[in-house]
Amino acid sequence: MGKDYYATLGVPRDANEAQIKKAYKKMAMKHHPDRNINNQEAAEKKFKEVSEAFEVLNDPEKRKIYDQFGEEGLKGGAGPQGFSGAGFQFNQSDAENLFRNMFGGNFADVFGGGGGGTTFSFGGTPRRGGRSRGGFGGFEDFGDFGGFGGSSGFGGSSQPKKDPPITMSLPLTLEELYNGCTKKKNITRKILDSSSGKQMEVSKIIEINVKPGWKNGTKITYSELGNERPGVIPGDLVFVIQEIPHSQFTREKNDLVVTTNISLKDALCGTTVMVDTLSGRRLRVNVRDIVSPNYTKRIAGEGMPVARNPSQKGDLILRFNVRWPSSLTDAQKQQLSSVL
Repeated sequence: MGKDYYATLGVPRDANEAQIKKAYKKMAMKHHPDRNINNQEAAEKKFKEVSEAFEVLNDPEKRKIYDQFGEEGLKGGAGPQGFSGAGFQFNQSDAENLFRNMFGGNFADVFGGGGGGTTFSFGGTPRRGGRSRGGFGGFEDFGDFGGFGGSSGFGGSSQPKKDPPITMSLPLTLEELYNGCTKKKNITRKILDSSSGKQMEVSKIIEINVKPGWKNGTKITYSELGNERPGVIPGDLVFVIQEIPHSQFTREKNDLVVTTNISLKDALCGTTVMVDTLSGRRLRVNVRDIVSPNYTKRIAGEGMPVARNPSQKGDLILRFNVRWPSSLTDAQKQQLSSVL
């Protein structure tokens, strides 16, 4: 039997948008993992269920499909052709993203004195001052989003030192950066046992949601996910995107550059070039201009997605390598001389 999203939020089936939002905010606060430190596993499950229910019921199109076909129809792709929610999926990171969008920050930022900027933390264990530790993180790429402010919670006392960040590379193909992808990393770290105070080694699988358009050098930061040791705040774990060189394209910001070989005849008389794109399409590009040494052909909207707005894309830029003949006969030279 499928999930009852209305029961999950505790609202009637004819609930309006305001009722649904109010119920979500109440339930999200109640079941957020950072508020249920002693029962985080169950809280994470419930928090995800509440968030998934809101994601569906707050979207008129998804709600219509759900009301008609239920959870199975929504996730199995039932509904009219072109429905954007067909094959609907929802994971823990989606739940946290939804919380940040609704409350203006993660739990610690909004309710516990978090910092500001581009690094988000959630789902960790507490330390003095009520701030979250050891959770998942966010990203650094778009500059300052505007901090959330708040006090440190230490009442003016000196804070413990924090270990330096641990940096690891995250190699990604240009196709993965074009389409977006999910990467899973299994990390091993040392934590302090709550009863003995001794270090113990644990493993954790981190799910990294790479957004379309992210660039080489983008940093994905997991707050305080380094090794724990007495009297010291664990350092952050930082993954840095490393763009793997592509066999065909070179990336220049949001533009994609491809160099194609053409003959001198084609350079002077025109030609048609076929380009295989990262989206899997094959473009037919007509070149009717004379191809001079610095000539480029620009195709608007066929480049990389713009990270801030993935519906927008950069351009595809064609550059040309003209193959010159190794030799010419006297007759050919005379013919060229007569027309040039």
